[in-house]
Amino acid sequence: MLPPEPKKSSPAPPAGRGEAMPVLQRPVTSLRGVGAERAKQLARLDIHTVEDLLLHRPRRYEDRRHFRAIAELTRDEAATARGTIVAQGLKRFRGGAKSVFEFVLDDGTARLHCRWWNLPFMEKYFAVGDEVFVFGKLVETKPRTMDHPETEVIETGEESFIHINRLAPVYPLTEGLPQRWLRGLIWRTLEKFESQFVEPKPAPDSKTFPTRANAVRMIHFPEALADVEIARRRLALDEFVAWQCEMQLRRRNFEAKSRALPCGGDNRLMKPFLAGLGFKLTHAQTNVLREIRMDLGGQPSPGGFGSASAHPMRRLLQGDVGSGKTVVAACTALMALESGFTGALMAPTEILAEQHFRNFQKWFKPLGIKVQLQTGSHKPAGSRESRVESPSRHPPATLDSRPPTLFIGTHALLTSGFDLSKLGLVVIDEQHKFGVAQREQLVRKGNYPHLLVMTATPIPRTLGLTLYGDLDVSVIDEMPAGRGRVKTFVRAADKLPKVWEFIREKITAGRQAYVVYPRVEEQDTANDLKAVTREFENVRRSLAPFRVGLLHGRLPGREKEDVMAAFRANQIQALVATALIEVGLDVPNATVLLIENAERFGLAQLHQLRGRIGRGAHESFCILISSARTDEARERLRVLEETTDGFRIAEADLKLRGPGELLGQRQSGLPRFRFGNLTEDLDLIRRARELAAQTPGGVPEKI
Repeated sequence: MLPPEPKKSSPAPPAGRGEAMPVLQRPVTSLRGVGAERAKQLARLDIHTVEDLLLHRPRRYEDRRHFRAIAELTRDEAATARGTIVAQGLKRFRGGAKSVFEFVLDDGTARLHCRWWNLPFMEKYFAVGDEVFVFGKLVETKPRTMDHPETEVIETGEESFIHINRLAPVYPLTEGLPQRWLRGLIWRTLEKFESQFVEPKPAPDSKTFPTRANAVRMIHFPEALADVEIARRRLALDEFVAWQCEMQLRRRNFEAKSRALPCGGDNRLMKPFLAGLGFKLTHAQTNVLREIRMDLGGQPSPGGFGSASAHPMRRLLQGDVGSGKTVVAACTALMALESGFTGALMAPTEILAEQHFRNFQKWFKPLGIKVQLQTGSHKPAGSRESRVESPSRHPPATLDSRPPTLFIGTHALLTSGFDLSKLGLVVIDEQHKFGVAQREQLVRKGNYPHLLVMTATPIPRTLGLTLYGDLDVSVIDEMPAGRGRVKTFVRAADKLPKVWEFIREKITAGRQAYVVYPRVEEQDTANDLKAVTREFENVRRSLAPFRVGLLHGRLPGREKEDVMAAFRANQIQALVATALIEVGLDVPNATVLLIENAERFGLAQLHQLRGRIGRGAHESFCILISSARTDEARERLRVLEETTDGFRIAEADLKLRGPGELLGQRQSGLPRFRFGNLTEDLDLIRRARELAAQTPGGVPEKI
């Protein structure tokens, strides 16, 4: 925190359209004291309007009614002290390339040395005699020293009451923006425009929540620390209501202009498909298919699934790894194909797309259904049956002149020249790997086709309610019979020799193994993070004479395909890979998974990787090698030892690492909530859904 800069004359508020705007929507340059340079600094904090400024959330609060005496400061706890600078100076060394600026603070009980390394410009912000607030932890006790503490010069004047003798908000800053200046600006703006925050309709219960205007004041200048959480919850509720309304409005608009294609099918393909599977669907799979048949516009039939729907299906299918989502997708595709429509299934990687292609071709070829593959490595031109003919050279025939077709591919399905005639169904596998825009791009290749998005990354209910309010949700919560049990063990790196011995025993018994590393190549020789290309030779030596293959994202498509084919055929007994294998690979004979540097992966990703084993009848073993040095990292990995329940693991991952790790926040389309906490605010999300449902047209009057 830096002291205020000299006052500058303020530009006049913008005229014309700016004056006609609602006050809270006016640009920050309309505020006194905010010129072009300050506006640029505020923009780096994503503050563009008056409302943005007043919703800029403090990151912590300093109790400036009570200070810690310098003599009582410790290494263990960050605290605020207050004193007077009695000495300061800048020292340069190594020919001026390095420096340290230091001042000495005295409060009458002791002295505190505050240092800034290689920031010589700090010298100009302080002077002997300045009274200063300092926040931080001691790094040394003899003498008492803080490195790079947060500071704020205490100035007397008419606004001093904003900064001292109160719970003072401390805000996120950017270069050149003083804490004291920003706090003063927010105080003055709040004094002038607090009344512009009006209650939305319907408003939350006034007995439970403060008004929105009161909450904004409390979040900035609370009377007690307990006020902060009360205010945060009210402002979080407003955020969740606005998001729920947006999703509900999106859903209403979609339903108003779309009509469901009749894709319910007649079971002429479904019955022989189910009879030829060699196993019965679980109750969970059957229940989900009943919901899907209703969405697709199918009429009730004896022993069939569901009834008709007026709008195209928009459904999220959640199922833990190995729960049988692919078979459900196949049945869904058959319904559309029976109805005379084309289907498309998009997967995030070529490996997964090619595996789907093999499975669907095996299932559908006896039914007379054509399955075609479209990936970056399988270009439209070519003679192989798996390749799609180029639309530019061979214009698509009418649907009636060709057999029912299911297209399977990666992002290549999105290619502008690739035609999907009479598209009735889009299936997105591992949907969290795709952006919302990519999903919509594929859907727009048809005239409101049905959409089924699938994920083996269980989404905690909190996120599901928030992110997928515009989708119906189905869950496969039952695993197929006949799967081997998976045991998980966390081991330190010094146990690796015994682990290799164990893997050799399993391979000798006829099984196969995955060995996973977090990187493709070593990027920093000083880093102990292992890389797949470097470790490949080590694994070959450890498992000789058994054959070891290498798989990572930088290999050419043909080489990746050849390696996987050899592994499926047990011509390769161990596969050394990156996390590329986390989605969809199905090799029932692989029963051992070794993951090194396991602490570098998220829990949900480790669970996905673990889903590559336990897919056959044999008992399987997941071994996590970790050099975790913190209690938190060790606790995360213990979760995997204790449970194979993907939803429990997802909840733990959300709590420990936040939603970005679980979903990929940029991909998911999830907004940035200033006040909402997706880990802990499930009750607020539920209340927001209720309030949004009471809002006419899905839009609150004021938020």
